[in-house]
Order: sequence, then structure tokens, then C-alpha cells
Amino acid sequence: MKMQGAQALVEQLKQEGVSIIFGYPGGAALPIYDALYTNPGVQHVLVRHEQGAGHMAEGYARASGKVGCALATSGPGATNLVTPLADALMDSTPIVAITGQVASGLIGKDAFQEADVTGITMHCTKHNFLVKDAERLADTVAQAFTIARTGRPGPVLIDVPKDLALAQVDYDPAAINACPRSYNPTVPLDAAGVDEAVRIINEAKRPVFYVGGGAISGDAHEEIAALVAKTNIPITTTLMGKGIVDENEPLCLSMLGMHGSVAANWAVRDCDVLIAIGARFDDRVTGKVAAFVPNATIIHADIDPSEFGKVKNAHVSIQGDAKAVAAALLAAVSPRQRTEWNDRVDAWKAEYPFQYPTDDEQLHSQYIIEELCRITGGNSIVVTDVGQHQMWAAQFYKVRRPRQWITSGGAGTMGYGLPAAIGAQFAKPNDDVWLITGDGSIQMCIQELIVATTHKLPIKVLILNNQFLGMVRQWQEMFLDSRYSATEFDVTPDFVKLAEAYGALGLRCERPEDVAATLGEAMKETDRPVVIDMRVAREMNVFPMIPAGSTVDSMIISAPRTVEEMNLDKANIPG
Repeated sequence: MKMQGAQALVEQLKQEGVSIIFGYPGGAALPIYDALYTNPGVQHVLVRHEQGAGHMAEGYARASGKVGCALATSGPGATNLVTPLADALMDSTPIVAITGQVASGLIGKDAFQEADVTGITMHCTKHNFLVKDAERLADTVAQAFTIARTGRPGPVLIDVPKDLALAQVDYDPAAINACPRSYNPTVPLDAAGVDEAVRIINEAKRPVFYVGGGAISGDAHEEIAALVAKTNIPITTTLMGKGIVDENEPLCLSMLGMHGSVAANWAVRDCDVLIAIGARFDDRVTGKVAAFVPNATIIHADIDPSEFGKVKNAHVSIQGDAKAVAAALLAAVSPRQRTEWNDRVDAWKAEYPFQYPTDDEQLHSQYIIEELCRITGGNSIVVTDVGQHQMWAAQFYKVRRPRQWITSGGAGTMGYGLPAAIGAQFAKPNDDVWLITGDGSIQMCIQELIVATTHKLPIKVLILNNQFLGMVRQWQEMFLDSRYSATEFDVTPDFVKLAEAYGALGLRCERPEDVAATLGEAMKETDRPVVIDMRVAREMNVFPMIPAGSTVDSMIISAPRTVEEMNLDKANIPG
């Protein structure tokens, strides 16, 4: 079929299963927008900032398991996608970003709204394309989606010059080449590595599973849950791995790392075998790398071989898809009864739960999240921004299934939450979606609230409002003698009025006894977003805490009474 390049692009998006695209128009992207206008098969969601489009695509991908899609124009439109692309790369989130570009003859001549988009995004995408042949447009789209969804998932960008989008091309979906030359992400399972891992696991006395977001990307939840049940081995997850097993299960130790549970951190410290699946030994987990599990045999399974030895050397490295690795281990390991090791770990769980003050009249963020988990039964999709509220949500909202927990882990992007929640709600229209955010994070992309209102999305936005950039303030208190430099908000918006201005319902809560009723009132809304301004205790800190670069033995389990009790190395400021 003869058609414009932009029309072929949209037709190929449909072939790739794209039903929704988040974007913002501009001159260089006009041909693509015109093709969308004449082809109703792909819904376009008009965002209010290109960053919002990228994060919505991320939220959609994380909730659905499909590839999210974003669209922007050239120059500043494209550069506004850089943060979501970097975020998606760090968290292995499959999205395809399509950007308009100035006409081919103007590239490199400082044309209006020109930017070297492929150069700028080279290091924050899994791969990127500058289309140079209109006849290759549809092939490029197919290849971008193949790269984004296969192997270790990640973001891919396609930069489309305006003249090529307008050019006439022959489009034949049957002739599409969807696999780029030399790209082969499928590797045979390392059978010898699996056999060695099975031997080590069967002989272990104090084993622990350490599972990351790669296991969720690989849809390995059923195999891992069965593997944990068969072996009675305790499991801890990274922030990105929450939901790989039901966190209410007795063998689940919750998150490990800087703000992880005492039981998880001590179990990893004392284990003799650490079985890492789809995890990358990031600094928020390991702390001082040389002292991280120094006496344990490490088994590391990952689809990306570049992770092997990047941070911590493993005794056995197994390259392979998390689902295939977990299935192979499940089939071969011996059943294991509970041991004294299980009793010891259970005792730690019982003695050192996540906790917060209950002997004052302040409204505590932890209590709010605990109540939210109780009222929703732990079944809602929970999206977070980044900061103290993120850590408290990870600690106190116990999720039950994969793709229910959506957060920015590697990049730690403030402003991620609201657009990601919108993307998640589009992906799962019948699910309850709660955004847990702070008064700092919410203001970074709050303009996207109008998108939720326009599309009647019943997202619940829970703002834990302490009038501080809470996590940075915590570090300033602990490491900089409470010199609160640029972290206190002298003035914050009236979030209730702001919500109403956007057409949402605004609620405010200031007392612990009103929390349940406020959350219940929010849950009644079914056709518009709700913004809840929770006026929480201002100077609470997140504990447990292992200072950056320190060891588990430096863990501060609960709030100390004095700064001196923290015994911190003031020269080592977390970052």
C-alpha cells in the first residue's frame, strides 16, 4: 500500500499492539499527529508536559507488562523526554519514544527547534534510531519494539525527520523486518550453572533468596513463589522486586538494604548462600561492597551478563531469563523442611518489625500507609514518587502480586508518580490506583492532574505533606548537624483548592482519628481523581537506616534519642 511515512508509522504501531500513546504535539511531529487523527485505532492522550508523557508510558508498561509509547516534537519536546528515558533505562522499563525531527536537509544547521536527539539520548536508551530512509520507517518501528521488549527490557527512541514522515512509501506489514542485524537477546539456559546452583542450594544451611525487578519483568512470580514454598528458604526483595511474592507470606522478609527490614538485612548478613535472581547488587542494597555477604556463596542469575561481577563477584553466574532459571531450579532442588535458620529469621521478624511512634498525637505517615493497606486489603496498585514517603510505602504497604508496585528505583525521579499513576490507570482501568507522594514530588508534574480529570480517572493522590523535602532534610539532620539548607518549604499550595481548580476532589486530614474516614470518602469517587492533603508530622525520619557506604552492623534500627547515639561518620553524607 502506498501511504505517507507517518501513516506507515501509525499502522506499524497498531501491528505492535499499541492502543494508546501519550504525547504533546509540535511542528516537526505534525505529520505523525495528522496520521493519528485520520487513524482512530490508536488513542492519543494529550499530556501537559513531555516529561509526563514519558512517565505515563512507563507507568503503563510497568502495570501492563506491555511496551509503553510516548510521542513528542523536536528540540525541547524531545529533550523533555530525557528524564523518563533515563528512568526507564535504570529500571529496565520497556518504552518506545517517537520524536519528530527537523527536515533531513536542515539537520546539523541549527534549524528552529533542532536538537541532536540521538546524540543526547545515546546513553539513556537501550538503543536509538535516526530514520534516514522513509522506506525503513515501519521496519524501524518494528525493530524498536523488538529491542524494547526482549532480553533486558528498556527504552528505545525513534527520531523521525519531518520530510520522511511526509514522504510516500510502500507499506507491507508482511514484509516487515522486526529483528535488527546482530541483535540476538535469546540465550540458551546455562544448564551447568543451574546444576551447580542446585548442588549449592541443597547443601546450604542458611540460604536466602534475594530477588529484584528483573524477576517481575521476566514474569517469574509463579516459579519463584513455588520455589520458595518448596525449599522453605526466606526471601527478601529489592525495592523494584516488591510483589514477586505476597508480602504477607511468612517466608517473605520484606525489602532489604538502606531502609530495609532488620530481618532481611541480618538474614543476608548471616546467610551461607545468597541466591540472587534479577537483581543487580545496587549501592542501596550492598552498602560497603567489600563487607556485603563476605562469607556467603553467591549465586547470581540475570538475563544481562554485564551485571555479573559489575558490583559483586558471584561464585556461580547463570545467564538466562528469570522465569526459565527459576523453573529449572524448581524442577531440580530437593524439598526442604523448616530448620533452625527459619526459626532464627522468624524471631528477628517478630522482634524488629517496622515501627513508628504511637505515644503522641501527631499524624504519622507510617500510620496512614498502614491504614491504607488495611482498608484496601493490600490489593490496590500503589505508585510512589521518591523520598521518605516512598520508603514508608515500601515498608508498610504489603503488596500481594507483581506489577502492583510502581516506583522509580534506580534514577529516583521526583515527579514520576502522578504521570506514572495515570499510565497505570489507563493500563488497568478496573483496578484501584493510589499514588503515595510528598509535597515536594507532587509539585514537579502536578499539571498532569488535568489529564486524570479529563479522562475521568479515579486515581487517589495521597500527599504526605510535611512542608519539607523530607529525605534530604533527614540527611541534613543526621550528617550536617541539622543545617536545613533549602529543604523547608516556607509556603506550600493549598492542595485542596488546587485539586478543585483541576476539577478533582480535594480532601484534607490532620488528625489520626480521621484517617480511615478520609480514605473511605476518597474511595467512593469513581469518575474523577481525588487529592488528599495529609498534614503529617514534620520531622520524622525513616528507620531502619544503614548509612550510605556502611555495613549492616552500622544499621540504626529505630529513632535514637540523641544525635550522639547515632554514632555516624559525618564525612560520609548519603547521596
